[in-house]
Formats: sequence, C-alpha cells, structure tokens
Amino acid sequence: MAEEGESERAEAVVAMGSMDSSESRWVFQDDDDSEIEGEEGDGDEDEDEEDEDGTPPRTALDSDDDGNAAHRLIRTGPRIDSFDVEALEVPGAPRNDYEGISVGRRIVIACQILGVVFGDVGTSPLYAFSVMFTKAPINGNEDVIGALSLVLYTLIIIPLVKYVLIVLWANDDGEGGTFALYSLICRHAKVSLLPNQLPSDARISSFRLKVPSAELERSLKIKERLENSLTLKRLLLILVLAGTSMVIADGVVTPAMSVSAVGGLKVGVAAIGEAEVMTISVAFLVVLFSVQKFGTSKVGLAVGPALFIWFCSLAGIGIYNIIKYDTSVFRAFNPIHIYFFFKRNTSKAWYALGGCLLCATGSEAMFADLCYFSVRSVQLTFVFLVLPCLMLGYMGQAAYLMDNHSNYEQVFFSSIPSGAFWPILIIANVAALIASRTMTTATFSCIKQSTVLGCFPRLKIIHTSRKFMGQIYIPAINWFLMVACVILVCSISSITEIGNAYGIVELGVMMMTTVLVTIVMLLIWQINIIIVLSFVVIFLGLELTFFSSVLWSVGDGSWIILVFAVVMFLVMYIWNYGSKLKYETEVKQKMSMDLLRELGSNLGTVRAPGIGLLYNELVKGIPAIFGHFLTTLPAIHSMIIFVCIKYVPVPVVPQSERFLFRRVCPKSYHIFRCIARYGYKDVRKENHQAFEQLLIESLEKFIRREAQERSLESDSDEDMDSEGDNCGAIIAPNGSLYSLNAPLLAEYTQDGNTISEASTSDEVRPVVEAAPSSDPEQSLERELSFIRKAKESGVVYLLGHGDIRARKDSWFIKKLIINYFYAFLRKNCRRGIANLSVPHSHLMQVGMTYMV
Repeated sequence: MAEEGESERAEAVVAMGSMDSSESRWVFQDDDDSEIEGEEGDGDEDEDEEDEDGTPPRTALDSDDDGNAAHRLIRTGPRIDSFDVEALEVPGAPRNDYEGISVGRRIVIACQILGVVFGDVGTSPLYAFSVMFTKAPINGNEDVIGALSLVLYTLIIIPLVKYVLIVLWANDDGEGGTFALYSLICRHAKVSLLPNQLPSDARISSFRLKVPSAELERSLKIKERLENSLTLKRLLLILVLAGTSMVIADGVVTPAMSVSAVGGLKVGVAAIGEAEVMTISVAFLVVLFSVQKFGTSKVGLAVGPALFIWFCSLAGIGIYNIIKYDTSVFRAFNPIHIYFFFKRNTSKAWYALGGCLLCATGSEAMFADLCYFSVRSVQLTFVFLVLPCLMLGYMGQAAYLMDNHSNYEQVFFSSIPSGAFWPILIIANVAALIASRTMTTATFSCIKQSTVLGCFPRLKIIHTSRKFMGQIYIPAINWFLMVACVILVCSISSITEIGNAYGIVELGVMMMTTVLVTIVMLLIWQINIIIVLSFVVIFLGLELTFFSSVLWSVGDGSWIILVFAVVMFLVMYIWNYGSKLKYETEVKQKMSMDLLRELGSNLGTVRAPGIGLLYNELVKGIPAIFGHFLTTLPAIHSMIIFVCIKYVPVPVVPQSERFLFRRVCPKSYHIFRCIARYGYKDVRKENHQAFEQLLIESLEKFIRREAQERSLESDSDEDMDSEGDNCGAIIAPNGSLYSLNAPLLAEYTQDGNTISEASTSDEVRPVVEAAPSSDPEQSLERELSFIRKAKESGVVYLLGHGDIRARKDSWFIKKLIINYFYAFLRKNCRRGIANLSVPHSHLMQVGMTYMV
C-alpha cells in the first residue's frame, strides 16, 4: 500500500508540473525534518505575512523522534524565505542603495569612493620605487626602464585584471572580502563546521535547473565532495581564517607604511631627522584612528576631494617630469624590458619583486571595501581615473631617475617641481592618512562578517550611517589597531623592512582570495575548466613568485607582523572551535519532548502571567537550560517563546521575514519557537520594545494563519468525504491548489489530544480522538486574547549562560584551549543580548556548565 501511495503522490507532482513555480510547489517531506513550521528547510510557511496570495501556513509540532521518518506530500506557498534566497531576490527586500539617485549624489559617491576605496593603492608611488631600488641599485637607464615595466605590468595584471575585472564580481550581494567569499560558498554547499544549518540553507528558491553540461556535473561533484569531507571543510575554514588574519594584520601595517609620507620633510627641511619624523608619524596615527568614529560617509566625503586632488597631482607631476627629463620611458610598455632587467640583475631583481608588489597594495582593500559602494562604480573609477594617474605618476618618477640615479630614496618628493613642493607635501600626507583609513575600514568589514559567521568574538559595532548599512565602526578593534600600529612604527624604522612586512600580509590575503575565487568559479559560476585553470596558474603562480621574494627577507624585522597575524588566526580558530563544541553539546543534552508531555501543561510548576523569552542557540529541540529554569525558579511564565538569533548566509533578511514561528507543544502549553534571522550585513539596533512588538505581531499573524489552514483543512476533509477518495485536490478561492490525499498538518486539539499523523498510504485516514468541539473562531480569539494579556503582564528575558569546560580525561591541549583561552574570550566578549537595550529589571539569568 505504501508503494501505491508513493505512486499516487508522484502522479500528483506530475499533474502539478504545469503550475507556475512562483505560485506553489509540491515537495516530499520527512517528519523528522519538520522543525520549523513543519518543513525544517522551507520556513516560508512560518512567515506568510508577506505572502500575497493569502496561502495559509502549514503547522506542525516539534519532533525529536528522529527515527520516525514518514514521507508526506505537502504544498508550499511561494518560496520567499531568506533561508533559501539571496536577499535582493526577495519581493520587498531592500535593493541596491545606489539605484535611482541623482547626478549630484553620484558625484558625492565618487568622492567617497576615492576617499574610502582607493586611498591605499593611490599612495603606493610614495614608496614603491624607493624600496625596489634599495634592493636592486640602479646601474643604468635600462634598469630604470626595466623596473618601470615591471611596475606597469604588475598594476595591469593584479589590480586591473584580477581584482577589478574578475574578483569584484565574486561578491556576495555587494559584500566583498574573504568572509564574503566564504559565506557565498556556504550558501551553495554545506561546508560550515558549526552544525546549525537547516535544510533550507541549501535550498535556493531562485535556483533554476541548467541544461546538463560538463560544468554542472563538475559543480555537483565538487559540492558533494566538499559537503562529505570534514578535512576539506576544515581546510577551507583554515584558509578563510588565515586570509582574514592577514587582512587584520594589513590594517596594522598599512598605516605604518602610509605615514612614510612624513619622510618627505627631510627633503624640504634639512634639519629634520629620523627621530622627528617618527614623532610626527605617531601623532598622525593617533589623529587618524581618533577620527575613525565619525564614519565612512562623513570622512570619505571630507577627504574624497583631497584624494581627487592627489591623483590629479600624480598625473600632473608625471607629465611634467616626462616632458622635462626623458620621454623614452614609454618604452617600458614593451614587456621585453622585464626580461632584460632580470638578466642584468639576477638575484637582486628577484629581491626587488617585494618592492614592486607595493604598487599593487590596496587591491584587496578594493574588494573588502566593496560593501560601501557598487561594483560598477568602483570599476569605472579605477579604470578611468585611478589607473591612468598611477601610471603617469610612476612614469614621471622613472623619467626623473633617468637623470638622477642616486635620488631613489625619496624619489617622489625629489621629483616634485620646487614651486609646488610644499602644497604637494601637504596633499601627500593627507592622502597617506586617507590610505590608512582604507585598510582600517576593510578590517572592520571583515571582522563583522567573521563575527556573525561564528569565527570572531562578539564586539560592539556602531553603524555610522542611517542610509548605508555597511558603514560600521568597531571601537575595540580601532584602538587595538592604533596601539599595534604605533608599536610597529617605533620598532621598525626602516621603510624597507616595513615594506617587506606589507608585502607578506598583502600576498597572504591575495593568495587566499585566489583560492576562494577558484572555488566560486567551479562551484557557483560553473565556467569552463580551461578558464579556471588559466586563472589559477597565472595569478597564483605570480603571487607565489612575489611571496618567495618577500619571505626571503622575513628575518629583517618583518617577522613581527607574521607573529601578529598568527595570534589573530589563533583567536579566530579557538573561538570557532569552542563555539562548535558548545553547540554540539547543547544539541546532545537537549530536553526530551516526552518529558514535557509527562509534566503536563503546567510543566510541573506554577505558570505565572507574562511572556518569557528564553534565548538559546538551538534551532531544533528544547534547550537543556530550560530544564534548569524549571528546577531553579519557583514559577515559570504562562507563555514561553524559545528565541534563537540565527545568522543565515545571506547579506540581508527583510524585516517582514525576520521571524519564523512554530508550536513546540500542544496548544494548552503555550510554548512556541521563534527563530529571528539576520544576514551578516543586517543592522541589529532595535530597542527591546520594538523587538517585542514586532515579535508579538508576527506571532499573532502566525496563529491566524494556522487557524485559517486548520479551517481550510477541515473543509477539505468534508469535501473529500462527500466526493469520494478519488478526489485529490481542491481549488481555493484565491486559486491555490491543496492536496486532500494527505493532511497538511499534525494538529493538536485545544485540550492537548492529538490528531494522529497520516502515513504515506492514502488508505489510512486520520482518526480524531474524542474531544469536545468548539468554534474555531472562538478558539482563535481566546488564544489571541491570552497572548495580549500575557503581553500586558510583562515580557521577561530569560538568559541562560552556558559555559563549557573540558573533561578531566581530556588532552592537555584541549584543557588549555577550552578552560583558559576560550573561557577568556567568552568572558570578555559582548553578550548577544547587549544589542537590545533591555533593562536589568526585565532580565533573568541562569548559568549552566557543560562538560565537553
């Protein structure tokens, strides 16, 4: 009989094939997956307040019986769930922040782009040639031409071709950086080590089957391999954490390198020595990090025009020097001069590669700062303004060096016309400060992404713009970077040593980005394997060559920045490891549903009026901390809502889709589960009153939808009884189609008696246990009235602080990591509830320790 049932369901699916997939879909469901609103991965029935066709949700109860896997055919409404779709594909979701803006506003944005994104790469002419020719001294004009050719083609290959034309398109809905790539990969394959994914995280509603091809087959094989291999998951996480730690280290070394512009004072004022330059540099750094709190928009708008003047000055000085000294520098566009440069200088030319790379520094900042601006605006600004000005600037310096071989240490300032020296010196120092901000803002962005994906301790994040949600400021990280940067400047005075450190962290990030973009190409873009291999061979090979050059000089002081990067990597890895162990332990020790049923609707205690919001991290099951509350407190609230703050691998979750609800127990228990979903780009700054109001409104909508479905199913059962078993579906007034061959929900009557679940065979009909009948409308109004009265009695936040300790028989390293390092990070991180300004009178906290 089960086989017949399966056959009939398959026919039903075929019959439904002509329907528009955006209107309704038929899916098979396992009962053990029905955690959130019946189907754990679907989730869209929970939040049907945004459904335009009025499709009622399907309701189910929590099930912990994982062995009871009964398949049912269910109808779902339009799949508009943020678990399943990218936020900008959801109706009503916020679109691109820069659509529909005026021309004047676009000019303002262009200034901000210069001030925020291109400051780092724009100041590289201050020191690139100085570091190169320190390692490979000039022996003739051909050396200058060869070095210039090397710089020009490095600019073309890395910033232009790799980042502007390729990598920027690998953004996660406008979000760039290492963790944005990781989030993009996680959304298309279950590669996250934190086991809180729902089936819906991998079911993208906007997915369309592609024509069978070798690329699609290869993509599916890669996806399966990534999901089934724990080693590959860990390796991918290690790559991402290594790249992010390099970005943070870059946030330290970039300001230290940029303030080298202060060294230009030694050219204009002979009395100024190295000690004075260091003092002024430290003062500049303090000012730089102090103004960071004013936000990207304000600071970017203020310094954007200054950077525009800087780029124009670069181009103007370059043209002046080319005309005055030597126009033959245009020969550098012939790449044969690179070969001659290496042939003449051999090992010295190889050492000089570390200095050459400095012309491409800031490329990763372009990608990491992408969250502030659109891809197209960044591309156009770089191609038509930044790149031409940089090329002219380097060509002008090379023309000057053709006649002044010995002035390479401060070649930029030495090549400035005497009448324009002091204005250009001021502009250069302003540009250097702007460049320092560029990498700092990129660091903030990467840390926020890593925090919401469970790889960095929670910190206070301030959103500095009401209009653009990606513009943030993290005070703790800002002052930490300032202290580290001042220490670096004071301990390493040589620009060559700082340049080596700069090259190490930049190349580390670049190589990680190359690997992750390659995975995106194979898994998501599904492009031809020849193109993928070409990308890997060209760019990874080039970056490894540069890396071998800077790594050879790591012993001269640049090892300090490597140590800093390793420390940041360990912080992130330990936090992720501890969070994973804590979550797995909470899943193993969750309460049994049978125990709650045995306790009865009073839960074995007194139910006091009010609503208790119990915060926990579980997306499925009853947290063990709830049992701790029951045994510790003399009473429990008349309504309990388990609230789980879950970050999903999408940038934005629309407000109308924020909450998912379902019942946890029979109706008389008044226990619900709520999953509050946020994207990693979302702003969590609502106060607790607004949060409570939105949560209660969403709960009431859920209960109304539930009642509508119950009523509709009741009508469907009557129609089926009158028309016979051959009738398989009905058409609702709104045009929606509903199956009558299997019930849409497992329902509990008002006093807790269940309607038994239907099996996969159509011959088994649900049998209603004896229960007094009641008017559905009256039942609905009674429950809504109960919720309102509970709300009037007050809302209390029940916080369970679950800590973990290593077992006595654990390895020493595990005890050290869990009991000391992770415990220290957890003790000093920001509590999740801190985002809601909840008065202490509304808080109730209970601690619990898990042994892992």
